[in-house]
Amino acid sequence: MSEQIHLQSEPLDLAALLRDTEDGACGALVVFSGTVRNHHAGKAVQRLNYTAHRGLVEKVLAELEEETKAKFGVRQCRIVHREGDLEVGEDSVLVVVRSAHRGEAFAAAKYAIDTLKQRAPVWKREFYADGSVDYQDGVPLSACCHGDHGHD
Repeated sequence: MSEQIHLQSEPLDLAALLRDTEDGACGALVVFSGTVRNHHAGKAVQRLNYTAHRGLVEKVLAELEEETKAKFGVRQCRIVHREGDLEVGEDSVLVVVRSAHRGEAFAAAKYAIDTLKQRAPVWKREFYADGSVDYQDGVPLSACCHGDHGHD
């Protein structure tokens, strides 16, 4: 499994991630960027805060990268997620998939982001212009604890 960092508090660096995954055998590159938007459910969003169970996120995302490569036959799959405070317009998650062909690259990228949202213990708190705060997209801890992840 990958020893890469999957969760970071610093801004995500797409250019560095693209350099790290460069592969001359690949004719397809698909990038998904989840970006902080300025609204949700009719409310103006000022900023977000992501909190995560660091050890589990690292393990879940490393396993998901390997699973995605095996399932779709892609050569590269990298996933990096932010934690901490993010402003509108910042990248919150990046998924980079490289493959010989576009079909499996598109399918693999969609699978990776959809599965991340179901499994990774990352919680998003939105801060609204009206002063209210709400949690969104929380993954119950039990949802990421299927199979043998080496924890209780």
